[in-house]
Amino acid sequence: MMLSSSVARTSVAAASARSVLCQTHAKQPSARRGVANYTVTAKSTYITKATEKDPYDYQPGFGNRFASEAIPGTLPSAQNHPQKNKYDLYAEGMTGTSFVAPRAESKTAWLYRLRPSVAHQGFTPLPDNPDIEHNFSTLNPRVHVSPTQLAWHPFDLPPASTPVDFVGGLKTLCGSGDPTLREGVAYHVYAANASMENSAFCNNDGHMLILPQQGRLDIQTEFGRLMVRPGELVVIQRGMRFKVVLPDGPSRGYISELFGSSYELPELGPLGTHGLANARDFESPVASFDVDQSGWEITYKVAGRLFLCKQEHTPFDVVAWHGNYLPYKYALEKFTNVGSISKDHIDPSIFCVLTAKSKTPHHALTELLIFSPRWDVASGTFRPPYYHRNAATEFMGLIYGEYGGRSDEFQPGSASYETGFCPHGVSYDEFKKATEGELAPGRVHEGTMAFMLESSLMLPLTDFAMKRSGKLHEHEPKMWDDLKAQFLNHLDEVNADLRAAGMPEVAVKGREEA
Repeated sequence: MMLSSSVARTSVAAASARSVLCQTHAKQPSARRGVANYTVTAKSTYITKATEKDPYDYQPGFGNRFASEAIPGTLPSAQNHPQKNKYDLYAEGMTGTSFVAPRAESKTAWLYRLRPSVAHQGFTPLPDNPDIEHNFSTLNPRVHVSPTQLAWHPFDLPPASTPVDFVGGLKTLCGSGDPTLREGVAYHVYAANASMENSAFCNNDGHMLILPQQGRLDIQTEFGRLMVRPGELVVIQRGMRFKVVLPDGPSRGYISELFGSSYELPELGPLGTHGLANARDFESPVASFDVDQSGWEITYKVAGRLFLCKQEHTPFDVVAWHGNYLPYKYALEKFTNVGSISKDHIDPSIFCVLTAKSKTPHHALTELLIFSPRWDVASGTFRPPYYHRNAATEFMGLIYGEYGGRSDEFQPGSASYETGFCPHGVSYDEFKKATEGELAPGRVHEGTMAFMLESSLMLPLTDFAMKRSGKLHEHEPKMWDDLKAQFLNHLDEVNADLRAAGMPEVAVKGREEA
């Protein structure tokens, strides 16, 4: 029977662990008059504090096996699926990896919910969305290649007259591979002006790393709730259902979708035990469930195609869970920057937040790098990024602040793209400042959060990116016109050095004889 809306939905979240005495913890003896107490014991594990901008609690750590219950005592003891669960809840397992994956790589979760996910009314194919691409083979006429640098001005938000939610606002810019091959990536943008109501999204193709650029995302998942602001990332793992509410109104941002392996922290090598993105700064939700027997619609993405599934209950009815296959978020401002404290500009791999392995050793499917406020102190050094041609394809975006040295007005919400081995570097003006300016210690990227998604793969571009976005433009090559061959100004000195070394002088081909 369908309950009225006033009673159909009730939300219950796990209480803060700081306020609940662990049931298995023995009471401490109370202090007696004249008898000192020398022992203080934590009542529970650590949970983060809610704030005005983020009302939710989180469990800190990366890749941990967590456990959470919105009603104390719900999780079964010493087994995963007893004959009968407390409150007649259903046990449901999720495997993010193969059953026989090594323990260090295995990702699983157990959920205890009001109704299992199998309780639905079937799937209906949805019309093809031409702005979402999944097949990046060059045989696909909807994808294109470009040898030069490309950029996009900030993508438009939907007009107020047209409600567009998170799923409706997805647009694919570039990618490689195919989700059916379990090896590849896709980079998207989203722009939305409407919250999802009794609807959810489930991406069966890949893990989604979401970077909001404007407006917070209030994300409800089967594992609990996450509030994600610009300057934070959130990862929703493959196969997890979630709903996006827009508490600040219209929102836009960037998405890296990963087909294949999973996001992980880069190795630290000689850095030692900590630095870059520290594991303790990642946050996963605590259990939160709704008692809601109203109608819901869930959009599934399977091999790039969309399907609609209807059911007579909320998908967010998990009372308790345990495991390590979880959504999580991370505040990019917590990143610990490292760099040269003597000379030379270190490769951008030192700015890596997360990486994902490909099937080729030491070549990432994708990596997230960030450029944030830090000190620059290298002596006798050209401090900006040196002119380079890298094997990797680079996709860049700006969350907030300013990122100089470019031909275009690279504003928050913009994007840029360089295919592998495409030559790039700073403008002439930036070069001149960097080669002639005083090399005093200084702060760079103050008030800025820029990012780069880097991939060892070639990333063909979509029809939307090349034809329909209305924001595409090429970098202006004239920004490098003044990078003249200053070597020729020193030709007399060069030839004197050559003669002194017993070598023939050098002439300039094409220069007319005086």
